[in-house]
Amino acid sequence: MNVNSNGFGSAAAAADYIRRHHLHEIGENQCSSALVKHIKAPVPLVWSLVRRFDQPQKYKPFVSRCVAQGNLEIGSLREVDVKSGLPATTSTERLELLDDNEHILSIRIIGGDHRLKNYSSIISLHPEIIDGRLGTLVIESFVVDVPEGNTRDETCYFVEALIKCNLKSLADVSEGLAVQDRTEPIDL
Repeated sequence: MNVNSNGFGSAAAAADYIRRHHLHEIGENQCSSALVKHIKAPVPLVWSLVRRFDQPQKYKPFVSRCVAQGNLEIGSLREVDVKSGLPATTSTERLELLDDNEHILSIRIIGGDHRLKNYSSIISLHPEIIDGRLGTLVIESFVVDVPEGNTRDETCYFVEALIKCNLKSLADVSEGLAVQDRTEPIDL
């Protein structure tokens, strides 16, 4: 699995979190990667956005609409409409894991009009101190089939680009809300 980090912080801590929380079974014709983002907002605030399986459009810029079925629990389904400009229109996704104690969410795409076959992702949040304030280390990993006519590298690059956009948007929204909260610096 590739690991891409942007920002600062302990690469060893990120690698340890990936080993513990981001286990994917990778098939022969699949690619997998993990991306890391440091967000200047506390875990509870960031988690309040990430855990909303029924409202991914709160921070995912490519989602135009989401209709969730049932309660917010393991096995719940959501129908996601994708904004134009991407090689997709809809996605049917299942909630695989929602752990409010460990701050881990996992989804699997089970249908829709797109090329991300057998896509599964895990996102985990971990507390850290950034510039003397509470911050969040976010790790998102995925595994997906390599579509016919594409290489492993092309597929990983495409999915990583989407995730990077989502993580940047998550940081922007979270940090905007954190500024409104005006959290005080922590004396180390």
